[in-house]
Amino acid sequence: MKIAISGGTGFVGEALTEHFTSQGNHVFILTRNPDGKPPKENVTYVKWLSEDADYTELAGVEAFINLAGETINGKWTDEKKNQILSSRIQATREMLRIIEKMEPKPHTLINASAIGYYGTSETEKFDERTTEAGNDFLAKVTEKWEAEAVKAEQYGVRVVRTRFGLILDKEEGALPRMALPYKLYAGGPIGSGDQWYSWIHIDDIVYLIDFALHNGSVTGPVNATSPHPVQMDDFGRLLGRTLNRPHWLPLPGMVLRTTLGEMSTLILDGQKVFPQVALERGYKFKYPTLSAALSAIYEKAR
Repeated sequence: MKIAISGGTGFVGEALTEHFTSQGNHVFILTRNPDGKPPKENVTYVKWLSEDADYTELAGVEAFINLAGETINGKWTDEKKNQILSSRIQATREMLRIIEKMEPKPHTLINASAIGYYGTSETEKFDERTTEAGNDFLAKVTEKWEAEAVKAEQYGVRVVRTRFGLILDKEEGALPRMALPYKLYAGGPIGSGDQWYSWIHIDDIVYLIDFALHNGSVTGPVNATSPHPVQMDDFGRLLGRTLNRPHWLPLPGMVLRTTLGEMSTLILDGQKVFPQVALERGYKFKYPTLSAALSAIYEKAR
């Protein structure tokens, strides 16, 4: 299969590229700066989001995976918020322009999104079937982002909207920053400790996207989270136990809200999210429990 990935040089994109190429697929990575990229077997870098972009190499691509967007890390100034939203809308619209001109059309667009779509709560349970969009900044961003992606359906393209939870990996994402205090014997509950973390191992992100790509019955929103979310205090205790470190030193929420501003909601205000669609369609999680995920991650390091 020929697969095009925007954001293919990022954390998730690199994992997907390695997975797909190892299976003999050819991956076209859409990037602003294709020059100087190290050559890889079954990988072609295609310049995009540029006036001189030439998409003729994408002829015959059967599926698009859209991961592009400004990182949400960093203090959310007005400028940063605008970049977070506009980068996602711009990338998705560019992908739609490419699809519009293609013949034949790709059969699938998998558009990355986030569980931020649901807003936050310590008491509610969120799933794709029963929950509407929330009202905070991230909820509005993801709602607008998904609305753009859905427009690909007018070209007969199946659209899957994968809503990513907290992605766990030893080297990338949030886990290394979460593990650092424990490695320094300073780990402990953050904020109330009652906030829910809806997490997923990086391998399950890759396998779930592959599953959605190859199963035509999967469409619409798909929560990319483990079926077993945990509260922060339990997460921290298990992380400390896995690293053989204590879970004892609290970090008051006020400290994070002061230093990180509105972005602190990612850490202090949780969401209890369930992957209802993935389970209904028969996806089997490689790491359904946090214990299994953390053990696999840190066993690899030993």
